[in-house]
Amino acid sequence: MPCSLRLPFPTFHAVNFDEYCQQKAAPPGSSAYYALRQAPAASQPRLTALFALRREFEETVKEVSDPAIGRTKLAWWQNELGALAAGSPTHPVAKALAASLPDVKAEYPALQTLLGGFEMDLDQARYLDYPNLRRYVQAVGGTFAALVARAASTNGSTSAHTSAPTDGAQAPGWSTPLGEALLLAQLVAETGNDARHGRIYIPIDEMQRFSVTAADLINRKYSDAFTELMRFQTKRARDALHSALAAVPRSERRSQRTLLAQGALAGALLDEIERDGYHVLHQRIALTPVRKLWIAWRAK
Repeated sequence: MPCSLRLPFPTFHAVNFDEYCQQKAAPPGSSAYYALRQAPAASQPRLTALFALRREFEETVKEVSDPAIGRTKLAWWQNELGALAAGSPTHPVAKALAASLPDVKAEYPALQTLLGGFEMDLDQARYLDYPNLRRYVQAVGGTFAALVARAASTNGSTSAHTSAPTDGAQAPGWSTPLGEALLLAQLVAETGNDARHGRIYIPIDEMQRFSVTAADLINRKYSDAFTELMRFQTKRARDALHSALAAVPRSERRSQRTLLAQGALAGALLDEIERDGYHVLHQRIALTPVRKLWIAWRAK
């Protein structure tokens, strides 16, 4: 591996990879923390590792100011995924996955797809229309939920309710739509923060339809037009959530409580954003830890 590909990451010595994943993926009080706590104990380590991996990918592309550094880090992760599949990972998250995933090699194509989805953030900051945006939503949200659904299944095997395999391993047919819905809800909540970092996930044609400009989002300009635009975005995310959650078979709901909790938390957050008048440009609207705990516990 070229030396330059190792530069973005420190060398890890004697790191407890389970603790590292917990701190990276689900710090106390976060939505992920409460969602992961709903999973059966046996599946929590591998689910936490997957959540940590997604966070690593997200930080790689969204928390760097220089796209060249982001690409270098993604290249490093591409090599690390190969090392994971070969049984010789070096990063704490990859080591956690190697120790906990039932079949790492079978998940390798999906992990590559997830990484490729985040790579789109380095190539594209705007989307012409919703079909264009949905490619990103499918690659990131849908792929991640499929990974989580497989990892959460009781014995690590494929569920009986599956769709055609797309990434080397079959996923429950409901998981991809749920993952897409979860990401749509996240994009609503993060509208202002994303705009301040140069990324706008609201399709251009929809912004034009509601007479809202990119400058309005970046400059935190609220208006009746913005309210209507966000009402439209929120309804799409909420409808997608309701449809996807309703599709989860009763037989799988116990093992899939992490995704169900995420769905319930996302729906409650959308409701809170709506009650607040869609004031997402200057702040991150959030649920209190107590509400998160209660909502996640009740999700089933």
